[in-house]
Amino acid sequence: MVTTVDGEHVHGMTANGFLSVSLEPPLVLVSLGRRSRMAGLLRRTGRYAVSVLAGDQQDHSRHFAGQPVPGLRPEFHHHDGFAFLDGPLSHIGCDVAEVHPAGDHLLFPGRVTRLSYSDAEPLLFFTGSYRALH
Repeated sequence: MVTTVDGEHVHGMTANGFLSVSLEPPLVLVSLGRRSRMAGLLRRTGRYAVSVLAGDQQDHSRHFAGQPVPGLRPEFHHHDGFAFLDGPLSHIGCDVAEVHPAGDHLLFPGRVTRLSYSDAEPLLFFTGSYRALH
């Protein structure tokens, strides 16, 4: 899940495209639809946070993918200007390094400035459904 802080508001979305780019310097990348609200926000804020969801966070994944879950009240904690969802497997805070057009998407490589993780089970989405590691 990708979040950015714009003024006093936290904006989030479930991202399909996220990957590691480089260890030195530490870079990751999110791929966003060119017309998505989040792409416009990242151009303006210049920062994003990635919360790698844990296995028990399917509702959060659905909610931030545009399928609101009644009664779900996502909670965030703020650190160094990033908004991280509570309870995920990992938190990654990034400053946008560049923006690259790629067809109908924009690629946002981010320089990692914050990293934390736990030993929780990851949430997996594969072939159209949620899965678990065995």
